[in-house]
Amino acid sequence: MNNQTVDAVYEANSVNLKLRGFNVYPVDIPASGAPTYRRRDFYKIILSTAHMVIHYANRSVEVNGPFLFFGNPHIPYSVELLSPRQIGYSCLFSEQFLKAVERSESIQTSPLFRIGGTPILPLTASQVVVFDELFNKMLSEQDGQYPFKDELIRNYIQLVVHEALKIQPSDTLIQHKSAASRMTVLFLDLLERQFPIDSPEQPLTLRTAQDYADRLSVHVNHLNRSVKEITGKPTTNHIAERIASEAKALLQHTDWSIAQIAYGLGFAYTTHFNNYFKRVTGSIPKSFRG
Repeated sequence: MNNQTVDAVYEANSVNLKLRGFNVYPVDIPASGAPTYRRRDFYKIILSTAHMVIHYANRSVEVNGPFLFFGNPHIPYSVELLSPRQIGYSCLFSEQFLKAVERSESIQTSPLFRIGGTPILPLTASQVVVFDELFNKMLSEQDGQYPFKDELIRNYIQLVVHEALKIQPSDTLIQHKSAASRMTVLFLDLLERQFPIDSPEQPLTLRTAQDYADRLSVHVNHLNRSVKEITGKPTTNHIAERIASEAKALLQHTDWSIAQIAYGLGFAYTTHFNNYFKRVTGSIPKSFRG
């Protein structure tokens, strides 16, 4: 399998992900070509056996043997494969898929996905057996006809995460965090703490990059440079996407009026919210009403 074939498989899996919100598939990739360093648009959990260096944000982690890797769409990464091939499983999913049934805290707050955490867990042979069974169950359900398979796969993903949280992370970092990385962690943690919006009477107060810079006591240019360097996206994009994500959750899981949702998210006028939502998501708020 050459680089073009790998890219074709990647694109096909991305299409499936957009249609369903998740995709699970086996991995069997030979070493070839240089790694591509890019940001993905989904969360990713890999169960694999290989000798490789994973370049994650501004850090590098070397693994040799079975491991779990937890990829965050906010953090670019690449893989430098040192063994002849990589075998295992990969599970891709969007945050919206995982939160479709019940609004919960963002998985960005999990130490497995959080910027500054250790996203790579070496595994013992007995631990591999546990995770191998969970991935095979996801594969089996993915193409099945069970009407509630999405809910079942969500449960399997949560089981993978919880089983991983029982494992003590092994710190094999080759490089230490930079000032930009630490600033980005502070920004994303502060962003997540603004949500969920529990009442339209307590509207969102931090809505711009300047608002966050003021709260973090840094110049807005410094904040913007740090976040762009580590995540590949501007600060304003993170804020807009998170507000839009919360808007979707409120539209789907509450009986608040669109005017109440707009006010709760810090918009003085419903028309401003409608225009903002359409610009960020490409759809109008009413399209997310059940």
